[in-house]
Amino acid sequence: MKSNRLKQPLSEEKGMDIKMGEVKKLKFLVNGQWKESKTEKYSDAYDPSTGEVIAKVPCCTKAEVEEAVEAAKAAFPSWSSTPVIKRVQVLYKLRDLLIEHMDELTMLVAKENGKSWEEAQGDVLKAKEGTEQAISAPSLMMGDSLMDASSGFDTVLYRMPLGVFAGIIPFNFPAMIPMGWMTPMCIACGNTIVLKAASFTPQSCMRIAELYKEAGLPDGVINIVTCSRNEAEILLTHPDIKGISFVGSTSVGMHIYSTAAATGKRVQALCEAKNHALVLNDAPVKRVAAGIINSSFGCAGERCMALPVVVAQEGIADALVAEIIAQAKTLKVGPAYDKSTKLGPVVNQAHKDSILKWIETGIEEGAELVLDGRDIVVEGYENGFYIGPTIFDHVAPGMSIGEKEIFGPVLCIKRVKTFEEGLEIMNANPYANGSVIFTQNGHYAREFARHTDGGMIGINVGIPVPVGMFPFNGKKLSFIGDLHCLGKDGFRFFTENKVVTSRWFDEETGESTNVNTWDGTI
Repeated sequence: MKSNRLKQPLSEEKGMDIKMGEVKKLKFLVNGQWKESKTEKYSDAYDPSTGEVIAKVPCCTKAEVEEAVEAAKAAFPSWSSTPVIKRVQVLYKLRDLLIEHMDELTMLVAKENGKSWEEAQGDVLKAKEGTEQAISAPSLMMGDSLMDASSGFDTVLYRMPLGVFAGIIPFNFPAMIPMGWMTPMCIACGNTIVLKAASFTPQSCMRIAELYKEAGLPDGVINIVTCSRNEAEILLTHPDIKGISFVGSTSVGMHIYSTAAATGKRVQALCEAKNHALVLNDAPVKRVAAGIINSSFGCAGERCMALPVVVAQEGIADALVAEIIAQAKTLKVGPAYDKSTKLGPVVNQAHKDSILKWIETGIEEGAELVLDGRDIVVEGYENGFYIGPTIFDHVAPGMSIGEKEIFGPVLCIKRVKTFEEGLEIMNANPYANGSVIFTQNGHYAREFARHTDGGMIGINVGIPVPVGMFPFNGKKLSFIGDLHCLGKDGFRFFTENKVVTSRWFDEETGESTNVNTWDGTI
């Protein structure tokens, strides 16, 4: 079918001045020092808006990854023995620095990732939110106690830090994931960390690490490397690594879990998704369409809580699809640091090529391409990695575009007759991060919440990511592990329980030699 080609000029309203053409040679962080790698292998990091290389990223050697682990191990005894109330003072200062440097960090996320200005700022704000949640550590690390658990015996449960953790970071949220989900709780609980930054987008978390040092964090508590999967494999089996926090593909997550758990490590692996929204006939069309546009095309679809599939009840489907197309055509596509942009570029050419291949697959499978964003041109930024909003209608069961993660601005519409049919289609998917229903019917909303497989459920909320005091609660193949990140789960993941039972002898019992086999336990 004929594509709906978009051509939009660059707005003059820009976020900040940026230096085009500057290419940095990045270093890695060990024990508070930025060091030049001895590697001969460097990869390119791009400004997705222009297609220009902005950084050369080292593939750190195995020895350098081990050096980072050693630095974290050496920093652990002192940091873990620092009272928790003093540890979180660093986070208080870090929070203030995040606010002070908000525009700088927003620009950095936008320039290396391609998120629109508003989305990039949200990425940094989520790092701040995770920091604020970690400041609750003095309360949430509290254990339990019981006097006279048995006659004369008192028992106390303490939450203790474990040691060195590793964080393996994806490209899509370069501030929020390493510096909101992983690092704040990890170090607030008294652990140290080695971050393997995403080679596509490493500079945001590197800059925040510098702010941590400015906030007073001791050297070695945070260490950052960039490397390939081969060097990162060291982290999965290293005897001094106690746990792994990972965000990325399900296949890699399963490998990390099976490898690291086999050596006794804790693992939380947040993986792929194919979130669905069920739209019932009674839903308000314009408002629902606006919510779907935001959820499907926000962050260029490069988020595991995106909404790439809408399951529409037949009575509303035609009107809903028409409204989604109409609103999608109004989206301003442009460079990330133009504040009027609503849809920025994807992260690099390789990822753009992958998304384009998926669109071709959808056409080959017989889905109806009703909006084609492949040929979009942004004047003045012709070399950027842009894909406009793309919509497939009549996506049938068995079509791979409706079942597998594309991670781009591609929306699939499935049509159903009933609530029950829609719920069945949604639950047949092997992934279960988010699950959404749009309806004004309280009965169906309640039934949906009870019976959907999704771990994070939205009722008229397109991106049901909870705030940081609740866990990021994926299920099925979207999460592998036992304890999720954030919320109380996050504190449990980064601590271990120590249970102490004690008794004190009075004069009579102190002289006794009569000790029962089950002394104090029955």
